Amino acid sequence: MAVLLGASALAAPGGAMAKAAPALSAREAALLERLEKLEAEVSQLRADAATTRQQQGEAVQAVATQANTAAQVAQSAAKEAKATGERVAAVEKKPQPEGMRVGATNIRIGGFLKFNADYSHFDGGTVATNTLGRDFYLPQAIPVVTPTSRSSTDTDFSAKQTRIWLNLDTTVAGHTLRGYIETDFQTTASAAANVTGGGSQRTTNGYTLALRRAFVQLDKWTFGQDWTTFQNTAVLPESTDFVGATEGTVFVRQPLVRYSTPLSKAATLHVSVENPESATANAGSAALVENGTDHLPDFAARLNYMTKRGEISFAALGRQVRTETAGAGITRAGFGGSVAGKIFLNEKRTSDLRFSATYGQNIGRYVGLNFAPDAVYVAATNSLADVRVFAALAAARIAITPTLRVNVIGSMQSADYDGSLSPAAIAAYNKKAWSGAVNLFYSPVKAIDLGIEYRHGQRELVNGQKGNIDRVEFAARYNF
Repeated sequence: MAVLLGASALAAPGGAMAKAAPALSAREAALLERLEKLEAEVSQLRADAATTRQQQGEAVQAVATQANTAAQVAQSAAKEAKATGERVAAVEKKPQPEGMRVGATNIRIGGFLKFNADYSHFDGGTVATNTLGRDFYLPQAIPVVTPTSRSSTDTDFSAKQTRIWLNLDTTVAGHTLRGYIETDFQTTASAAANVTGGGSQRTTNGYTLALRRAFVQLDKWTFGQDWTTFQNTAVLPESTDFVGATEGTVFVRQPLVRYSTPLSKAATLHVSVENPESATANAGSAALVENGTDHLPDFAARLNYMTKRGEISFAALGRQVRTETAGAGITRAGFGGSVAGKIFLNEKRTSDLRFSATYGQNIGRYVGLNFAPDAVYVAATNSLADVRVFAALAAARIAITPTLRVNVIGSMQSADYDGSLSPAAIAAYNKKAWSGAVNLFYSPVKAIDLGIEYRHGQRELVNGQKGNIDRVEFAARYNF
């Protein structure tokens, strides 16, 4: 009872206070409601602000990440561009291979288009049209003066010296394989010289494509048709003519097998076995006979030596001259030696002196386009008589300007026949020939050569008869 009374006494004051709190007015209630709403909005704003700050921070971080990525990409692109530039520079600096690629073979096409205009005067007679003596300087074709001969003058235009070549290069298992084919329209007389005009100057001026050179090279070996190893083509003078110094030079293209090896940085040795062919003459007749009965190949060797001031070569030739009569073979040994060279007159190598000297016995077909026979067949003794030849040329090439140059050319050949031959038997044989020429070349652009040349040449027979040629020649050549 006492406890209950105490509890009631404790509870009574609170109830009294609650009863005593005055009631809120409508205005106060409205204010309180607005206050609570305002607090709620402030809380929402604070929450929104926090969310916005978080989103902005994430956005800033994303932008920073993107910027960093962009910088890395730009840096990588810059490095790649630099590397690409270096590669391009290296490619531009390194000479690019010419030609076109077919499989593993690189093919190049080249040559030249050539036009010739000749005005020729022969004091000993006429030279038949469409023959080699009209196309270029060939001393054995010069007619000699006789009591009944009359001089002749001829004008000829031609494009038959145009030349085309294919160069093929392939690398096979670390070996260098090269093929070469060269043709022109000058070498072979046309088989179509008939009413259709093929090979003639009447209508179409059509001429036969002829093989000049065709060989394959594998490392140090050459198999096929090429210039004879006995010849150094580097000393041939620059001329509007097809050959230039015809009587004074070694000049043969034929099938061969050649081995070439460097002996030092400056010296290279070439040795070869080459196609044999004996061109003899019968005593009493100057006509040459191709026998086609050879048993042994011709053997040739050449040593080339190069320096900064020029080059020089030493060549040797050994062969057997053979003919047959009544099924029996008759032979004579042949041998020869040649020295040739070029001396540069300036550092740019645009001016030089060129020379060649050749001596041999029974090597007539190798010198001056067979000006003299290899040997002479004497029926009375059923033997071959020796023929010795000496030939030489000299030329100066002088550059006046980078586009203008002058060439002065001189050449000669003499033949000495065995003493056992009677003068009457060899009276009509070629004894001597010489020529001199001067020309002027102009190259307005690199690929074009325009030249004009004057040449005087003379041929002499064993009996003393002589004939002369005077020729003015213009040539235009586009090299490609």
